[in-house]
Amino acid sequence: MASAAPSAPPTPASLKRIVAASLIGTTIEWYDFFLYGSAAALVFNKLFFPDSDPLVGTLLSFLTYAVGFAARPLGALVFGHYGDRIGRKKLLVLSLLMMGGATFAIGLLPTHASVGTAAPVLLTTLRLIQGFALGGEWGGAVLLVSEHGDARRRGFWASWPQTGAPAGQLLATGVLSALTALLSDDAFTSWGWRIPFLLSGVLVIVGLWIRLSVDESPVFKEALARAEARKADRTAVAEKMPLVSVLRHHWKDVLIAMGARMAENISYYVITAFILVYATTSAGVSKQTALNAVLIASAVHFAVIPAWGSLSDRIGRRPVYLLGAVGVGLWMFPFFSLIDTGGFGNLILAVTVGLVLHGAMYAPQAAFFSEMFATRMRYSGASIGAQFASVAAGAPAPLIATALLSEYDNSTPIALYVIAAAALTVLAVGVAKETRHRDLSDVEPSVHEQPATAPADARTV
Repeated sequence: MASAAPSAPPTPASLKRIVAASLIGTTIEWYDFFLYGSAAALVFNKLFFPDSDPLVGTLLSFLTYAVGFAARPLGALVFGHYGDRIGRKKLLVLSLLMMGGATFAIGLLPTHASVGTAAPVLLTTLRLIQGFALGGEWGGAVLLVSEHGDARRRGFWASWPQTGAPAGQLLATGVLSALTALLSDDAFTSWGWRIPFLLSGVLVIVGLWIRLSVDESPVFKEALARAEARKADRTAVAEKMPLVSVLRHHWKDVLIAMGARMAENISYYVITAFILVYATTSAGVSKQTALNAVLIASAVHFAVIPAWGSLSDRIGRRPVYLLGAVGVGLWMFPFFSLIDTGGFGNLILAVTVGLVLHGAMYAPQAAFFSEMFATRMRYSGASIGAQFASVAAGAPAPLIATALLSEYDNSTPIALYVIAAAALTVLAVGVAKETRHRDLSDVEPSVHEQPATAPADARTV
């Protein structure tokens, strides 16, 4: 079977445009997602669950937050399937529209005082749409860069879409911090909380304009051409669904990816979302002070992710990832001890060091997961591994942490919870193979999927 002609490598200018398209899109997606998390900690308990005890109301608020995670695996399955079939770019445009539309609609929602129990139902529905969209966004965004980029610096280039998480956190926290500083508590609770959600509509327009300007990844186009040629060859075995191929031939990689996400996902939401509850209720810190600490730490997080990604190009994905997992586990007791002092400087130090260590896991993750799977199942494989883990990791993390705080009234059980997640991640990454030197065009599906009559050196992607 003739192979498709290789595509010319992207020019530096086109690669930067591709990185910008992925980064801006993921920033908007994460802005929408984190905005909900911050609002859940600050005001949704009062607006949508007013009849509950304050801490119980916070738990219910975080429960709607967790619902978004539950929808992410479904988004990973659907977007992964079609992303592997028809391309990364089309699905990325759709995910951006869905996420932005749902977030804008949250800004228009009536509260419990206006429509009663219908308010939390509507809120939960929109949260499900957010989660579904985000479940499909991550895999496509990192693959678009990974499959375009220079293989020698893949860890660096692929880490840039990862900076969309702290950038989105920075933007969401910054807007909320500005509003809480400018508005009284009553004004913010009454109408000010809606402003950042409505701003999402403007951001989506900007993101679509940039995302529509980039081309499909050359690696995918070559793989698609080969798949079309196989269809025309009646002696070739029909190509299987991406999901079937992933679960049949890459189930170990999926489990490794899920394990690798445990410490990364749990620590992030404890450090950035649960801290808004812990610092304000247990340490006596004002919500403005807590938001400002997260804001400063997110800026540092944004800056260190590309550096960690670059380091993974030099020494490997696994060493950098393991450094982050071990570091986060060791940092948890000092993290809470610093917050308990109530000092702003100590609060900044606690969150900043936590996010720097988190970045050591998050930065190489994009290249690491991309390099595990073949092109025609890469969107599905990377997305399934990443998003199914979020149900067990990020989704319940604020809930578990809040419940532990309510039950034990101290931070020790919460620190042990994160340490256990770190141990699981160390185990998963420890048994993984190093992927740094893999050529994405050479990462093939199992020979089982190749024609039985194919010569020994025949290759499919």
